Amino acid sequence: MTDTSSTAGSRSFEELDALSTEDLRVQAFALARERRDISFFWSVLRHLPNADEAAALDGAPNSVGPTIDEAAALWREMTGHGYEESAPLLRAAFIDYLMKH
Repeated sequence: MTDTSSTAGSRSFEELDALSTEDLRVQAFALARERRDISFFWSVLRHLPNADEAAALDGAPNSVGPTIDEAAALWREMTGHGYEESAPLLRAAFIDYLMKH
């Protein structure tokens, strides 16, 4: 029998793909925040509409938590709480991150 536990890195593509994009974002952001993986957040932000506005966020290492929260708020504000044309790319990034970590 296949182990279907929901711990990070052990879920299958099919399990993750069944989740909504917002659920994937929440899980990937929580994991990346826990890991202090700022490179993941910046890679995601580069793929968002109006990403140039996000570049103004302070990326100082001692402000990772607030910066990530501000970036997520900016994302929601810029996209009207949706993912628009970026959804397929973002879903793939979230799934990839969750499967690897």
